[in-house]
Amino acid sequence: MSTATPPAGFWHLIVGYDGSAPSRRAIDAAASLMQGRTGHIEVVYVAHLPGLAMFSTSAIAEVESDFDEVAQTLRDAAAEQLKGRVAAWQLRRREGIIADQLIAAATELRDAHPGDPVTIVVGSSCHAAHRVAGSVAVSLARHSPVPVVIVP
Repeated sequence: MSTATPPAGFWHLIVGYDGSAPSRRAIDAAASLMQGRTGHIEVVYVAHLPGLAMFSTSAIAEVESDFDEVAQTLRDAAAEQLKGRVAAWQLRRREGIIADQLIAAATELRDAHPGDPVTIVVGSSCHAAHRVAGSVAVSLARHSPVPVVIVP
């Protein structure tokens, strides 16, 4: 067991969340990491929109509405999972490439709160192909400007 000193100050955790088993494990890990510490968990759902050029305006509006519904479902699931464990959290929906958006969220928090520690927490992929072709966790480990916790 590690006896590392917890981060000083207000700790910001960014958790990648899509409702999958790895992302649920990431939320559990973030809640555990936050125990006894002052901080906030920002649960981030990244909606990935394929090339929009091929969609009509009404189709884009329908996809946006579907993403809003997914975000609400994920917010409810995260609330149930975090209930009684973490007081300060919120779910934010972002759009784009998942790793890039998690890094952007972390960078925004780091820049808005200089001196406060910021950490990204994600679950490891359960797909064997990702071990060969790469995954969000691998991309974050290679490119994140803040510490990354990858939950098995």
